[in-house]
Amino acid sequence: MKMEFVYDYMFHLLTEYAKLLRFKPTVPPGAVEVSPETMACHQNGTYKKFMMESLVRSPSDSVPCNLPPAFDPNELRDFWDGNDKSIKRVEAWEDEYWRTHPKPNLGS
Repeated sequence: MKMEFVYDYMFHLLTEYAKLLRFKPTVPPGAVEVSPETMACHQNGTYKKFMMESLVRSPSDSVPCNLPPAFDPNELRDFWDGNDKSIKRVEAWEDEYWRTHPKPNLGS
């Protein structure tokens, strides 16, 4: 896995998440901008080398992944029908069990 792909994924994830925000973010008074360049400039050696190597110049224009298509209405109905049938089958097994195995009398 390349760091470039991780950054692309995070960029697209945050971009999509930002669309869900219901408020307008503002920069608080006295805030200081921090960038990878300013963080790396005070470092030396291997730490600085790795920070500069992982620096993202620009986000990718491609989407991070391809999701499978959503269910079409017939597939979704079949899924829920199968789910309902499974639940009813388990409930029938429970009913049958309690008909053949009477509950113990714990009050005596």
